[in-house]
Amino acid sequence: MPLVSVTTVETARLEVREQSIGTLEGIMDPTVAAEVPARVLKILARPGQAVKKGDVIALLDAEDYALQQREAESEVARLEALLLNQQRNVERNQKLVEKNFISQNALDELETQKIALKRQLEGAKSRLATITHNGSKTRLLSPIDGKVEKQIVSPGDYVKVGDPILQIISNQRLRAHLPFPESLGSKLKPGLKVRLKTPTSEEEATGVLREFKPVIGSNNRAIDVLVDIVDQPGWQSGASVTGEIILGEYPAALVVPEQSIVLRPAGEVVYVIKDNVAHQRIVKTGIYQDGRIQIIEGLEAGETIAVDGAAFLTDQTRVQVQAHSQRDQP
Repeated sequence: MPLVSVTTVETARLEVREQSIGTLEGIMDPTVAAEVPARVLKILARPGQAVKKGDVIALLDAEDYALQQREAESEVARLEALLLNQQRNVERNQKLVEKNFISQNALDELETQKIALKRQLEGAKSRLATITHNGSKTRLLSPIDGKVEKQIVSPGDYVKVGDPILQIISNQRLRAHLPFPESLGSKLKPGLKVRLKTPTSEEEATGVLREFKPVIGSNNRAIDVLVDIVDQPGWQSGASVTGEIILGEYPAALVVPEQSIVLRPAGEVVYVIKDNVAHQRIVKTGIYQDGRIQIIEGLEAGETIAVDGAAFLTDQTRVQVQAHSQRDQP
């Protein structure tokens, strides 16, 4: 007489999941470039070094801008002196006009010269501000909190506007790229819940499907699904990521252990145990999840079925039920 363990058909919440393995991309990985032409004096942050937003990470030669600034300051001072003298001339000549010693046209000409000096002074001050601003750009600051990924130039190199100097990466905001089969295209939509995990961290993350690229990949015929991850400790740009999209759920699905499903010529069957007799029941199965299989047709909740030893049974076989089955323990 075959010895079998038994359990009861239960209801459980099952999720409809699809899994994929993809890669993590840093959303914020700026390349710090030169904003003014100059020679590199110092690189203050090396590859692998952590930096904070606003930290000075490189110094360019500011001597040319210091000289230009002094020249511009001298020009401003000269024009201010000329404007002050012209203002005095206008005031003196206003009194002479009142006494009819000179004509109004002469005073108007002096006023015009005064206005011209004011405009020249404004232009000189603007030039001074531009030179001062450009001079401040010789101190390169980190735009984000992150780590230096790559040093592109060395001290002594001459850089032009736009030449890259350092690349910084931040793991605060990452984006997961998950390829899914094109057959799922009609089921994927923004807002679906996604569970994510990566080998570099024990912390799992959850996110939502932000968007997916509308064009199917020409190489792998896959849909690229994008999910954003924010502030996850240990998660790193460039690492692999496993993503599980939750497409839907069955809130009260009938489930049985996978060992209880046996393949027979009639199809998939389960052996219902009544009065120590096995009764073959053809079933229709659904999704497999966490060691359990969904039963769509053929069983009802609460029925007792064979688990261990089910593969050795046939219809109407008398069985011995294993006492104190661990599956029956709460």
